[in-house]
Amino acid sequence: MSKSIVTSNPKGGFSYDLCRRNAMLSEKGLEPPPFRKTGTTIVGLVFQDGVILGADTRATEGPIVCDKNCEKIHYMAPEIYCCGAGIAADTEAIWYKGSISATLILGGVDVTGPHLHTIDPHGAMNTLPFDAKGSGSLAAISVFETKYKEGLTRDEGVKMVSEAICSGIFNDLGSGSNVDICVITKGHTEYLRNHLMPNHPPTFVSEKNKEHKFSEKFEVLSTKITPLKEKAEIIEEGNSMEE
Repeated sequence: MSKSIVTSNPKGGFSYDLCRRNAMLSEKGLEPPPFRKTGTTIVGLVFQDGVILGADTRATEGPIVCDKNCEKIHYMAPEIYCCGAGIAADTEAIWYKGSISATLILGGVDVTGPHLHTIDPHGAMNTLPFDAKGSGSLAAISVFETKYKEGLTRDEGVKMVSEAICSGIFNDLGSGSNVDICVITKGHTEYLRNHLMPNHPPTFVSEKNKEHKFSEKFEVLSTKITPLKEKAEIIEEGNSMEE
């Protein structure tokens, strides 16, 4: 009797094989890598027709800005996108011994409507109408807590997400550069790359609607020279201490 190999379809959902392996390694004395403090501001909210995600574009390596215009809103499936705050390599699916040090905001629309979920590095998941993650999350979440309301229109949602990301950019050193927006509705997704560039150098325009050119020479009105070093006279008074 001949034998045939039947391949089964892979099951959907998250695989916990690495979690079981990591638990076994921990029992044998291998310590898991510690969580690292990372930069970034990512946000998401639910509006009347779908979900809006937002992120800044600064990637850091400690105190060093290694990329001023990186993408942090990633395509997962049709009408499903994910924002990543954490180690850039982890958010791009490079796994270190099965450990992922990234905080995620997952948003999308299905047959039941819009959904927004947040996933922490330790695996906790929340379903919320709005949220913010990353080092600039405290500044960003304050915008939502002050202004968010149910039934927001698309324009109101985009404006609020942009304001939240800008709040993180200007109040957190780990966030910066530009604002990316992703608007997800049923059957349509709009990715607004560099929707706002608040740190872009301004262009000066004259009254005649032409770019202003500064003069090559400037007139000196006054001159004052202040010496950096001054002579000081030291006078010793009193008797020296006796031994």
